[in-house]
Amino acid sequence: MDLAKMAVSINKAINTQEVAVKEKHARTCILGTHHERGAHTFWAAVNRLPLSSNAVLCWKFCHVFHKLLRDGHPNVIKDSLRNKADLNDMSRMWGHMSEGYGKLCSLYLKLLITKMDFHVKNPRFPGNLQMSDRQLDEAGENDVNNFFQITVEMFDYLECELNLFLGVFSSLDMSRSVSVTAAGQCRLAPLLQVILDCSHLYDYTVKLLFKLHSCLPADTLEGHRDRFQEQFKKLKNLFYRSSNLQYFKRLIQIPQLPENAPNFLRASALSEHISPVVVVPPEPASPESERQLETEELVDTDVPVQPRVAETKFDDVFGATAASDPFNFSRQNGMRRDNKEQLVEQLTAELRSLKEELTTFRGESSRLCRSLQGRVSELEAELAEQSHLKRQALGESEFLRAELEDLRRAREDTEKEQRSLTEFERKAQANEQRYTKLKEKYTELVQGHAELLRKNAEVTRQVSVARAAQEEVELVRREMREKVKAAREEAKQRDKEQGEQQQVLQRELMAVRKELESLREGVASSQQSSEEVTSRFIALEAERAELARAAERREREVAAPGLEPQRARGGPAGERESGTRAAESLQNRLGRKESNERALESQLAAMRRTALQGALKEAERIIRDSLVQTENPAHAGCTGTADYLLSRSRAVLDCVDRLQAAGQSYASDPTDVLEMVRSVVRFGHLVGDTVAQGGAASRTSPTEQAGPLAEGVKECGAEALVFLRRFSDPDAPGTADSSGLKVAMETIMTAAEKLRPRGLELQQGELGDLVEQEMAATSVTVETAAARIEEMLSASRAVDTGMKMEVNERILSSCTGLMQAVRELILSSKDLQRDILECGRGAATAKEFYAKNSRWTEGLISASKAVGWGAAVMVDAAEEALRGRGGFERLMVSSREIAAGTAQLVAASKVKADRDSANLARLQRASRGVTQAAAGVVASTKSAKTQIEERDTMDFSSMTLIQVKRQEMDSQVRVGTL
Repeated sequence: MDLAKMAVSINKAINTQEVAVKEKHARTCILGTHHERGAHTFWAAVNRLPLSSNAVLCWKFCHVFHKLLRDGHPNVIKDSLRNKADLNDMSRMWGHMSEGYGKLCSLYLKLLITKMDFHVKNPRFPGNLQMSDRQLDEAGENDVNNFFQITVEMFDYLECELNLFLGVFSSLDMSRSVSVTAAGQCRLAPLLQVILDCSHLYDYTVKLLFKLHSCLPADTLEGHRDRFQEQFKKLKNLFYRSSNLQYFKRLIQIPQLPENAPNFLRASALSEHISPVVVVPPEPASPESERQLETEELVDTDVPVQPRVAETKFDDVFGATAASDPFNFSRQNGMRRDNKEQLVEQLTAELRSLKEELTTFRGESSRLCRSLQGRVSELEAELAEQSHLKRQALGESEFLRAELEDLRRAREDTEKEQRSLTEFERKAQANEQRYTKLKEKYTELVQGHAELLRKNAEVTRQVSVARAAQEEVELVRREMREKVKAAREEAKQRDKEQGEQQQVLQRELMAVRKELESLREGVASSQQSSEEVTSRFIALEAERAELARAAERREREVAAPGLEPQRARGGPAGERESGTRAAESLQNRLGRKESNERALESQLAAMRRTALQGALKEAERIIRDSLVQTENPAHAGCTGTADYLLSRSRAVLDCVDRLQAAGQSYASDPTDVLEMVRSVVRFGHLVGDTVAQGGAASRTSPTEQAGPLAEGVKECGAEALVFLRRFSDPDAPGTADSSGLKVAMETIMTAAEKLRPRGLELQQGELGDLVEQEMAATSVTVETAAARIEEMLSASRAVDTGMKMEVNERILSSCTGLMQAVRELILSSKDLQRDILECGRGAATAKEFYAKNSRWTEGLISASKAVGWGAAVMVDAAEEALRGRGGFERLMVSSREIAAGTAQLVAASKVKADRDSANLARLQRASRGVTQAAAGVVASTKSAKTQIEERDTMDFSSMTLIQVKRQEMDSQVRVGTL
């Protein structure tokens, strides 16, 4: 078939005349879809028609499209899905009109969309819904869940059919014979397709409900039964009303439903069910011939037809066989003459009666002409009124179109704000999770710090006791050495004196012995008297005994100093032994402490490795789940935008660089695992989000762009998993190659750039004004924040005292310094922006320059917003900290956000600025000042928080402030080395 002929038939079938679609044109369209195996030519012709401005045109389009969906090629449904969004919008637009064809078009479009969705979800059902019982069972795949879902979808489908049925009947004036008019036939013609669909849907619904009741409890299907009862009553009534219309009697035979609905609780009732059969003649009469026939039937049947009467009377007079038998001449020639006059009179009378009837007929015809002329006048007046209403409707349509554009723009603005709000909420949630983790880690560090301080104090005390004992032992040892030395010298002196005394005694004894011998000799020689000799001998013996006792005493005195040095030598040895034992005990304690520290270090290293492996596994799980979700049918309804996909892709590339840097840092220092874990978790979430958004965007993209995007998404997920597995290797965490992942991300970004909608950018004036407004708003925010900080500082000085005043003054002073640095940064940024505009815009205006460089301008606006938001949050956090409600973490985070926004502002300004610009150097100095001030805020906040929290957990009442700070710094150094 010639496609040009098909296009001509489409234009003839779909026109603005309020008459039914001719069957031959619709048949040509159906054959054309089978010839080209699709509906490309149909949609190419339809897209050029003004369906949104003419309701009759849209109604006839729906009729032809319904015929194509039922009897056309199966590919018609697939080719029509890409226009589903336009049909939805057209249905909503016509739904605003409550009269005429507008409401009917809305209902018909909803029916067609529902039909397409039904056939897409259930491809086994053909377009004309003609299936056998075996095919119906195969469609459900013998699964009760599938039958349950198909039944629900059939209910929805039948509901749309019934709504259109009721809508058409409600729009007709049933008190008149509307089915014989062209306008009435135009509205009733599509109901032929609806009746065919409803008969099949009713039959399949009954069969499926009997099947479900045989598998499921009756209580579960109570809702199905109620819904079927309601639709059964409506369908029965509509079939009955349709069968009484003259228009349907010659075109279709409508079945009549039973009096009562089937009883699904009784399984045998299925055998009583009779499938409704709609009979359509093989060659139905065209609507034109039927309309002509019906119009002819409007003529008054009381007027006799003259030729037939004359012929009958002629046969009565001359005989019926006179004209039929050419050889019967006897009766004609044998007729009597008298009968001629009688015949003439009879004919004359009949002629008069015929003239009277003719006069009556002429009067009746003139009356009918006048009435028809009056009807024509009424129709002309009605046509003029309809033309006026049409012009009014066109005006209202233009107004509604303008209002629709305004609403669409408002919706886009709302969606943008919603996306930004969602992004802010996601960032806030991420910051909250990060803050919770940091708080838990900080609590663990504080507890470990306190435990180490207690252990250190105990060890220090024990070491001090040991040192004191050792010093005392050394002192006793020295004293004992001196005493032993003095005793030895004294013993030597006494030995010397005793030797001299012994020598004297020995000389005296020798002298006494010599004297005794001399006496004995004198006794022997002189023989003195015995009494004198005896007395002298006794005296000498007594003197000798006394000398012997004196010698013994001397020997005991000499032996006594020898025992005293021995006791002195025994005393220092015991003290030395006790001191040695105490030193050995202290050494053992120190050894145990070192072994405990080594065990704690090994345990901490194992925990670091476990945390890293857990983060890697969690990131892999997130990416795998995102890849699985892209294939999930439930994810088919999700949509994604190219701009959001681009933002996620850029975030992934930045996170890859951060992850590689963290891996290198971890490879050089295994203790630096915190940044590695953060990067891995962020990488997993970003890649998973990119995969999900890419899969959603690929489904709503054109075919030629959806394929590369889907392949890029899958390759991105696979390369990300490979990239994470390389980090799992403990020997080479810093050598992971990300080239494959970056190539996949470039593919996704290229495809996303092609999908970005054009013409949605801001106007030049709006973008330029937005830059100025944002910079001014940031300046006002910073000034307000500085004023509030000054007020809080004055209030704190007036109320607080002691340590609290010191802490508050330290925090507020650092915040004041940061606000001054931010103020200087904003002034420098404004001066630099002025230089950039003067050097880079040429002959263009400032607004044109901003619009031309929209990406750079958006980055500048984003950086300014970040600085202003950080200043506002920092003031609120400082106020909470002063009131004792915490807020230290928020204060540190907000100061870091200000530093990050400052870095972004400098980077955005540096892109367009001259490298040798003095204002650029000034801006960079101001940025460094902001960074240092932010670091000061963080340091003062940490110090204040530690001082407040550890005041209750540690007893430093006996220590001075300098000792406390020294102890705190030592503990921080020890914790940092773990």
